[in-house]
Amino acid sequence: MSLARPLSIFALALAASFGMVQAAFADEPVKLTLTLKDHKFSPAEPTAPAGKPIVIELANQDGTPAEFESKALRFEKVVTAGKTITVNVHPLKAGRYRFYDDYHEATTEGFLVIQ
Repeated sequence: MSLARPLSIFALALAASFGMVQAAFADEPVKLTLTLKDHKFSPAEPTAPAGKPIVIELANQDGTPAEFESKALRFEKVVTAGKTITVNVHPLKAGRYRFYDDYHEATTEGFLVIQ
């Protein structure tokens, strides 16, 4: 038996495992860290790549609670004063997605920019 056949099988298995590793990294979520202070989000327009899951961590530095909400992104979560919450967002297509504090919607908004 030739050594070429087992080596080609090994090379194929190795290539397949690299493909699985790349696929695993492709599904790694993008982490975005936001703060809410003086009823303003910072950054007001965070960016993330299209097609990747996103984890948004929001720290409320105000002395009042906020309701972090987005109809476009399909989430609504209360964050009490001085606390931090985490919101998971499914992979998105390129675009600009509005989020806001439902308790102060007229003045407290931001946009998630997906590129």
